[in-house]
Order: sequence, then structure tokens, then C-alpha cells
Amino acid sequence: MSQRLDYFKLSAGFAGKYLDFNMTLAAKPVIQEFSHLVTIRASQLNGCGFCLDMHVKEAKIHGERELRLYHIAIWRESPLFTPREKAALAWTEALTILPPQGIDDDIYQSVRAQLSEEDISDLSFLIVAINGWNRLNVAFRTVPGSADAAYGLNKAGLN
Repeated sequence: MSQRLDYFKLSAGFAGKYLDFNMTLAAKPVIQEFSHLVTIRASQLNGCGFCLDMHVKEAKIHGERELRLYHIAIWRESPLFTPREKAALAWTEALTILPPQGIDDDIYQSVRAQLSEEDISDLSFLIVAINGWNRLNVAFRTVPGSADAAYGLNKAGLN
């Protein structure tokens, strides 16, 4: 399957601003704590091969343990994640697969038991961001690994 179009080139102004938005998010401590888990899980749920490939490689470069990467898909059953990480993953799933009736109070309260309101708010913007990237890359069939050289992802050793 080949890429349909290069949205980053064709809509450079929008793409650049969206990238700036992501870079601003990256400065927040809660984003640094959960970004790899959240971006990988949302990309799994959305079937975005480009983003999944990219964020697994980034996580590996930043020292994430390989077994934890494999366990993200089964985070509920896995003993490898902390209660805070599980809360972030639960919130990621809730915001990525929005139920018709909205987010259940039980889910919010369980997340709120682990994270501050500010952390939930900041984390929500990260989830919004990755879901947007997922939708763009799925729509335009961005090829997994096609930006490895540009983003230094070859260092992951996962080629």
C-alpha cells in the first residue's frame, strides 16, 4: 500500500502548528511520564501503523523496557504497570474510543484517584494530539518507518 498524499508538505502551515502544539505538550511533567504509553496505546486502538512504529522506536530510544512495550496491549492484566500508568492508559482508551453516552463517571473517578485535575487535563490534550496524528496518518496511509531518518529513529535498532 502506498501513501496517498503528503499532508505535512501540502498543509505545511497547519502541520507545523500542530507539531508546535505537540512540542509545547512535551514540556509538561505528566506528558513526559506517560507519553510513550499513551501514544502507543492510542495508535494500537486506531490501527495507525506509522504512529505505532514511530512511538515504539522513540520509547526504545528513551530506555523503555521491551517487555513493557509488548504488554501495553494487555495493560489491565500486566503486572508491569503502576496504578498511575494504568489510570493513564484507561483514560487514553476512554478518550480514544468515545462511548456514545460519553465518559462514565466511574472511569473518571478511578483516573481522578491516581492523577490530579491538572494532570488529567494535560494528559487529555496529549490524547487529543495523538488521535489527530493517527487520523491523518491512517487517512493518507503514511508508510511506517518512512520518517525514521528524519526523526533519528534508526537509533532504536528495530529496523
